Amino acid sequence: MGFDLRRPLGAMFTVLGLLLVAYGLLSDPRLYQRTYGINVNLIWGSVLLVFGGTMLWFGRSRRADHVKLEGRGLDAPAPSR
Repeated sequence: MGFDLRRPLGAMFTVLGLLLVAYGLLSDPRLYQRTYGINVNLIWGSVLLVFGGTMLWFGRSRRADHVKLEGRGLDAPAPSR
């Protein structure tokens, strides 16, 4: 069983995305006058949230597939001829 880097990276990006989304929703709209009214924190927080969730999903699904294959004995090397 190996270490899957997608799980801690996914957790980190998910937390950062949640923080940016919360700040973008709760901050003063006058703050975004410099960026022509575009709420950059909300947009990039959403991007980070989706990326982190995707990384967590891929990390979880790989672990589940590995467990399924171990139960069937499919991890054994192929016989040589």
